[in-house]
Amino acid sequence: MRYFLFVFLLFVGACTTTPSSEKTDDKPVDLRLTETRFSALPGWGTDDMRTFIPAFEKSCARILKKPATAQMGPLAEAGTYGDWQPICRSFVNMKPQNLRSFLENRFKPYLVSDAGDKEGLFTGYYEASLKGSLKPYGVYKTPLHQRPDDLVMVQLGDFRDHLKGERIAGRVIDGNLKPYEPRAEIVAGQWPHNEEVLVWVDDPVDAFFVQIQGSGVVQLDNGQAMRIGYAGQNGHVYYAIGRELIKRGELTKENVSMQSIRAWLENNPAQADEIMNTNASYVFFRKLDGEGPIGGEGIALTAGRSLAVDRSLLSYGLPVWTDIEAPYEGAAPLRKLMVAQDTGGAIRGAVRGDVFWGYGDHAESVAGSMKSRGQYWLLLPR
Repeated sequence: MRYFLFVFLLFVGACTTTPSSEKTDDKPVDLRLTETRFSALPGWGTDDMRTFIPAFEKSCARILKKPATAQMGPLAEAGTYGDWQPICRSFVNMKPQNLRSFLENRFKPYLVSDAGDKEGLFTGYYEASLKGSLKPYGVYKTPLHQRPDDLVMVQLGDFRDHLKGERIAGRVIDGNLKPYEPRAEIVAGQWPHNEEVLVWVDDPVDAFFVQIQGSGVVQLDNGQAMRIGYAGQNGHVYYAIGRELIKRGELTKENVSMQSIRAWLENNPAQADEIMNTNASYVFFRKLDGEGPIGGEGIALTAGRSLAVDRSLLSYGLPVWTDIEAPYEGAAPLRKLMVAQDTGGAIRGAVRGDVFWGYGDHAESVAGSMKSRGQYWLLLPR
């Protein structure tokens, strides 16, 4: 699944594509929904929604396969899959020019707030680019491991309703689930599956960052490209190394970003491993065939339309109207329709989101510096 995240996440914590759970504080979340009108949505009517259509169609394809009586995720107000299935069947046959009226007739918008606080943090993530080889040699000596067969990942929500969106992972020893090795031991080869390598890459910093992003495209030495995606995680809580660098006085809250963290690691190779290992989380990968990357909903993400949300609070497949500050200088505010299709360890809270920007240098640049305030509205069936 997804996909980790972004930038600021390197400061506050880690989108995966699925990252570990880490609450940024102990304050309980009080998610509230306030019904409003479409005419009250900032920018409603200006978004060119053509790329929303294929994004929502992917979520609908999943929704149509679900039992009609099953709850549509953790948000009670989202109803059941049966409430959404007639909408999805009609959406598939809808003419694109009728999209806006279709949405207005089938949905009502609800402003999301946390105990009345309607603003939150929005960051970005992207599909990473790496160079690699299927065999180790020369510069290709940093492994990206495939998921080991003894890794057990447990969705705690399957056992306790109040733990929906939470999970742990480990290895079964003598009938008991025990913690898995932390990142430091895995990268040092001090674990039982050191030979189970999916691909070898040429840069340990790139290997670290693709673990945060949760997906990437590896340009192989044979001229081919391999798309890789999240296959599992060792169960250790994600810790943001940007936070560690700030604590040590190497960076400040004002200048921390994915770019500044990467520059520090590359300029301080003797200390880079120690810093990266302060994050005990380790992500395992699999080869992806066809479209990607794959988000937490289990479907391919769409650049500019897929949003990572707090999976313990919100349901996958929900249309989300956003009003987010410009992600970079010269850009317009993000007033557009997205779909909740992913999650991330640092995406915690009622008003919190991570925008998927796609693949390439521009996507990396925008995602790496995005720290925007914003708000959003859920579109729920009438």
